Amino acid sequence: MLNADRLAVFPIDQWIQEGVQWMAMHMRPLFLLIKWPVEQLLTFNDSVIHAAPFPVLVVIAFLICWRLASLSVAVFSAVVFVAIAVLGVWNEAMTTLSLIMTAIFFCALIGIPIGIWSARSERVWLVVRPVLDIMQTTPTFVYLVPVVMLFGVGNVPGEVAVVTAAMPPLIRFTHLGIRMVEHEIVEAGLAFGADKRQLLWEVQFPLAIPTILGGLNQTVLTAMVMSVVVAMIGAEGLGLVVLQGLGRLDVGRAAVGGIAIVLLAMMLDRFTQKLARTRPRDQQTFRAVIWRLFRGEPKRQGGAGVGPTTQADAREAL
Repeated sequence: MLNADRLAVFPIDQWIQEGVQWMAMHMRPLFLLIKWPVEQLLTFNDSVIHAAPFPVLVVIAFLICWRLASLSVAVFSAVVFVAIAVLGVWNEAMTTLSLIMTAIFFCALIGIPIGIWSARSERVWLVVRPVLDIMQTTPTFVYLVPVVMLFGVGNVPGEVAVVTAAMPPLIRFTHLGIRMVEHEIVEAGLAFGADKRQLLWEVQFPLAIPTILGGLNQTVLTAMVMSVVVAMIGAEGLGLVVLQGLGRLDVGRAAVGGIAIVLLAMMLDRFTQKLARTRPRDQQTFRAVIWRLFRGEPKRQGGAGVGPTTQADAREAL
């Protein structure tokens, strides 16, 4: 009988190793070009967050969460910040927060356009979908190997790994949100004389906002998980606290880092979940979506409840 050990084995591991080495040697300028904006934004966010006094950051977090989410989320965020300070890992938590903020920016900058493009082109989706499948099923530790070989070690390579691992959910949810807009609404927009650009930004994108923000929620949580893993390649933050605690068999230190990570993840999760709950008539245009980030939630009229944007509301508006 045939034995699996006696069959010819393709040297796939050697091919991958040689391919990554070739890229590291011959495509160095490209990776430096990718690394530069990540490094600049990460350095800026990290310096600003660490330069601000503790009470100022608590007040800013409270006001942002109150303006964009709700009072309960704002109070919870303030309590989380105070609890992290009491645990004695404030600086590490702020480093992790800067990593997450930078990752969210680049994930949105790259992921949302790709999701829109794939939603409007079936050929693009046929290419993007298997790539997303591979990215989402690949273990997080596997990302570290090519990142180290191509970008080195430290906070910036760790940020690259975080962005790479956290981007797929946002692309999928953006694609899903655009595709879920009912055909009748699209036809109504075309009947009113909207071109493709107007149809996207004034009809499809506003209706897809709740779904896209749901994808942003998953991206934030994935980035939190990955921000702990990248401590293995020299990234600082709460992940490094946990890694140092495990390396020294200091269970208390590792537990403190883990508790701070959980609290920070809960705060970001509550904020993004609340942000995804939109009022029916507040997002009929793309301008209204952007303006909401500055004006906050409008007051309720007559005790009316807040519900998600529905296709029926959009059809009525058209």
